[in-house]
Amino acid sequence: MSAAHTVRLEPVGVEFEVEHGETVLNAAFRQGIALPHGCKEGQCSACKCVLLDGEVDMLKYSTFALNDMEKDSGHILLCRSIAYSDMEVELLNYDEELLAKAIAVKSYRGRIEKIERLTHDIRGIEITLSSPMKFWAGQYVDITVTTEKGETLTRSFSMANTPDETQKLSFIIKKYPQGKFSGELDAGGIRVGADISVTGPYGTCFRREEREGPLILVGAGSGMSPVWSILNDHLASGEQRPVYFFYGARTQDDLFHLDRIAALLERHPEVSFIPVLSHAGEDAGWEGERGFVHERVDARLKELGFDGQGDVYACGPPPMIDALQPVLFMNGYEQEHVFFDRFTTSAGATPGH
Repeated sequence: MSAAHTVRLEPVGVEFEVEHGETVLNAAFRQGIALPHGCKEGQCSACKCVLLDGEVDMLKYSTFALNDMEKDSGHILLCRSIAYSDMEVELLNYDEELLAKAIAVKSYRGRIEKIERLTHDIRGIEITLSSPMKFWAGQYVDITVTTEKGETLTRSFSMANTPDETQKLSFIIKKYPQGKFSGELDAGGIRVGADISVTGPYGTCFRREEREGPLILVGAGSGMSPVWSILNDHLASGEQRPVYFFYGARTQDDLFHLDRIAALLERHPEVSFIPVLSHAGEDAGWEGERGFVHERVDARLKELGFDGQGDVYACGPPPMIDALQPVLFMNGYEQEHVFFDRFTTSAGATPGH
């Protein structure tokens, strides 16, 4: 077996070892070095950087994440890069706070304790771990389970609970027509009592502490999971900031946790909850906002006149994130104040990150 190689990250001057056959990103995770990342499988471009020196080979990736022109000019994806020598890379976007708050990625044994039907296509699950896991509000893990038929599935899900609960994790999961994991939850292939393994934590869309200005949270579908964690962690911190919590859904039947949200609003008058329904249609009983959630975020930001103040955390499907990005830019929000968790679909047509 070849010896380990050294990776040096510029301009931050951080060095770490990568083992033979291990991707650079996984080596960083293992050693508690948090680098920008998204899908971890070559489908997005979050971990793109420039190879300044050394040799790498890249595993299969999407040309949407790295096109041929970029590859020819020395760009690589860290999640697909296998080192063949010592190497030096230039990070294109890095976050000092991200590097400072890194938690080493580890694997944990666990057990499914509860499966709950929250709406017609949203499920809640609770998992107990055999040992505590540290994470930040908004992060996610990879869950691996073997179904009753003997098929092993691995999917990415964000924690809905707050980081003070280190051994009991809860998740909000959306059921997709082709989604194997969520389908097996309903069909009984994944049951209460099932043994699982959990690897993590991952994700850069976690709550930043001791910041000023309003806190704007935007979720849709199972994007409620990390947003719920961030919201409750923020409230527990005692930081005094106005909070605007937007949640996009199709109809009233797609809303859930309304009793918990009502109780939370009663205790915290600084929080505004703005549910937005895209398919309320002729529903005369709905008196709330109608349309797409990014449109209502735009209207409310203009009305409030924040002009880029505070922080935005947005979690949900790619169309929502793609529509929201220009809205935030036009409202004065700069990159360092906007945090996204884009729930993309993996090769198996099942949503992950």
